[in-house]
Amino acid sequence: MGEEKRSRHSSKDAAEVAEIFETLSSKIPEMLNGVLSSLFSVEAASNMGKAVSEFRKNLIEGGIPEEEAMEMTREYLGTLTSWSKMMREVRVSK
Repeated sequence: MGEEKRSRHSSKDAAEVAEIFETLSSKIPEMLNGVLSSLFSVEAASNMGKAVSEFRKNLIEGGIPEEEAMEMTREYLGTLTSWSKMMREVRVSK
């Protein structure tokens, strides 16, 4: 009797898990497309430029020497670019 009960639970659990994965497989691409669209829009590019500019300005105003501020800004932009590239690859591989 314990085997039969366990078998019924396993089938029910497996069906629930399958339903969850089916839902996720349709929702996750929609969510990613929304995120990617917001990251690669004209507005997003403009905001990225403003963010990088503001970052550099704040470093200089905070007393960081010009050369060091420029290097830190390049690294910051590189990080943003890496994230963008990674997100693009996610979009392409879907």
